[in-house]
Amino acid sequence: MLYDLTLHMGYTYDTPASGARHIIRLMPLSLSDRQRLVAGSITISPSPDEQSHFTDFFLHPATSFLLRSPHETLDIRMQARVQVDSRSIAADFSPDLDRLPKEVAGVWSLEPDSPHHFLAGSPRLTETRAISDYARDCALPGLTVLQIANALCTRINRDFTYDTEATTVDSTALDAFTLKRGVCQDFVHVMILALRSLGIPAGYVSGFLRTIPPPGKERLEGADAMHAWVRVWCGETLGWIELDPTNDMPAGTDHIVVAYGRDYSDVAPVIGVLKSYGGHRAVQAVDVIPIK
Repeated sequence: MLYDLTLHMGYTYDTPASGARHIIRLMPLSLSDRQRLVAGSITISPSPDEQSHFTDFFLHPATSFLLRSPHETLDIRMQARVQVDSRSIAADFSPDLDRLPKEVAGVWSLEPDSPHHFLAGSPRLTETRAISDYARDCALPGLTVLQIANALCTRINRDFTYDTEATTVDSTALDAFTLKRGVCQDFVHVMILALRSLGIPAGYVSGFLRTIPPPGKERLEGADAMHAWVRVWCGETLGWIELDPTNDMPAGTDHIVVAYGRDYSDVAPVIGVLKSYGGHRAVQAVDVIPIK
C-alpha cells in the first residue's frame, strides 16, 4: 500500500509562551522488511530561532527546535508518502517460556533492537503485582511465547473499554488496569508490563493507523489517528512480532511505524519545556490516504 500522510498538531496558550524548546518525533521510519519513507517534510510555525536534526538511540529521526520570543500558538505539520508492504506470515517457531531465557542469553548484541533493552522496567513502566498476576493467567503450560502474546492481546481487548475520557497522557499502567478503561497508550503499557513480568521482551510502537469508515459512510477528513501497538520478541528464529491490543490484531498494512521504544517516554511525538502560565488547548488531525 502507498499512503499520503498529513498530520496537524496545534497548541493555543492562554498566555504567550516563550523560551520554548521541543523535540518532535513524527516522521515515519524506513524499515527494510516492511516500510519505506518515499518523501516527507515537517513545518513549524512560528519559525524556530534554532533547529537541528538528530537520530536517537532507537534510530528515530528527531527534530529539536527553540522558540525564544513570546508566541500565542504553536503549529506543527507533517507530510509524508510511505510505502507499506505486507509481511509474510511465518509459522510459530517461538520457544516456550522455559526455553526463552536461553535464547535471550544467546543474543550478544546491544544494538537498538536487542531484546535485552526490553526486559526490565523503563521510565514509564515498573513491575506491578496486579498486572503480573493477570499475565500468569494467560501463560498456560505448553504455550509458546507467540501464543501467550496473542492470548494477552485478545484478553486485554476483551477486558478493557476504549474510553478517551478515562485517562490522560500521564496516567500509569496501573491506573488504566484498575479502571479497565483507557486509550491505545494504556492498552499497550498494560500489555508490555504483562509480557515483561513473564520474562518476554516487549516494547512500544508509535505510528499511524488508517481507519476505514463503516459501509455507506463518508470518510471524514482528519479522522485517522496517531496510534500505538506492542512489539514482542518471540525468540531467535521468529524475532520481533507486532500486535495491536486495541483492535486485537497483528499490525498490518494499515499500521505505519513512526518510532520504537521501551514505553511512551521514548517515542512521544512532542516533548519539551516552555515559560508560560495558565492552560493551553491542543488539536490534532491526521489523514492517512491510500493512493495505490
